[in-house]
Amino acid sequence: MRDPRTVLLRPLMTEKSMQQKEDLNAVTFQVAVDANKVEIRQAVERVFNVKVADVRTQSREGKWKRMGRFEGRRSSWKKAVVTLAPGHKIELVEGV
Repeated sequence: MRDPRTVLLRPLMTEKSMQQKEDLNAVTFQVAVDANKVEIRQAVERVFNVKVADVRTQSREGKWKRMGRFEGRRSSWKKAVVTLAPGHKIELVEGV
């Protein structure tokens, strides 16, 4: 079993993810690119001591960026939307 800190990299706090947190009781994380849904579920349950109902993942391609005449690419990353069981809640940052 992997260390949860290597699976969950950071929570994503966007307008859409905050709306999903209120409406669907779902929290969004940036996760390791090689992490699967089972590892993500176990990491969230161990770190936050909650019950996970569903995990949805999405692989995001890195964007092409230019610095003057040089062109490079941002690194690709993976996003996970974790839906919590009814009655469970994660307090990340409230009132932001």
